[in-house]
Amino acid sequence: MHQAPTRKGGGKSRWKFVERLRFLYEGDAPEAHRFRYGLLLFDIITILFIVITSFLPRYPFEERVDMVIGFGVLADSLARIVISRNRWRDLAHPATFADIAAIVSFLAPVVGEGVGFLRILRTVRLLRTYQLLVRLRSDSPFFRRNEEVIIASVNLGVFIFIMTGFVYETQHRTNHAIGNYVDALYFTIAALTTTGFGDITLTGTLGHLLSVIIMICGVTLFLRLVQVLLRPNKVRHPCPVCGLQRHDRDAVHCKACGTVLNIPDEGDV
Repeated sequence: MHQAPTRKGGGKSRWKFVERLRFLYEGDAPEAHRFRYGLLLFDIITILFIVITSFLPRYPFEERVDMVIGFGVLADSLARIVISRNRWRDLAHPATFADIAAIVSFLAPVVGEGVGFLRILRTVRLLRTYQLLVRLRSDSPFFRRNEEVIIASVNLGVFIFIMTGFVYETQHRTNHAIGNYVDALYFTIAALTTTGFGDITLTGTLGHLLSVIIMICGVTLFLRLVQVLLRPNKVRHPCPVCGLQRHDRDAVHCKACGTVLNIPDEGDV
């Protein structure tokens, strides 16, 4: 008994659709690069929307924007799962859980602000794909020169806004000192820098644990950024013999094995 042509055609259409998605997400053509830069722009706009609206009263139009962004995040996440060659591994990736949290908070406005802060978890997807990092290194001399500084700054910024969200959501109903996101951000920065003015403190066991996490993890990320800023400027260029990744910008030989490096000169040194 022959299979129905419509079904066969449908299977081919689905396969072409998957291949098209895989091309856009993983391809090396200009169209694929533009698509991934579009995703990066979407992430940046999403984060700016989250941060800006966090400091404003809640308006009805924000829920409509939430829904649009939520469906965008959902479509992006489903596309990544569809093209995945190891779905169980990708489903267990922390970025996937961050996406689920973001989707729930964007598409469930009825829950109010109770889980609204989870939207900021969308930020962990910034610069997370290897293909995008490779493309940024290829396209942008500025990114190549400052890659570690940019990534360290993004990591610190993501941590600050995530912890600010947790501080606000766990404290503003019971702690009179945390009345808005500005107060929560103020406390987070004060704790991260170990300034400890004492005018705002977190209450309860959870509040104390949050303070410890901010001080330990935040200071670590902050010191990492300072270390990158103060460390002599180097370039990423793998040695063909020993594999050493980073060298002085004007290095001629690998300092580990002495191999001639031939580091490309961008003309600005």
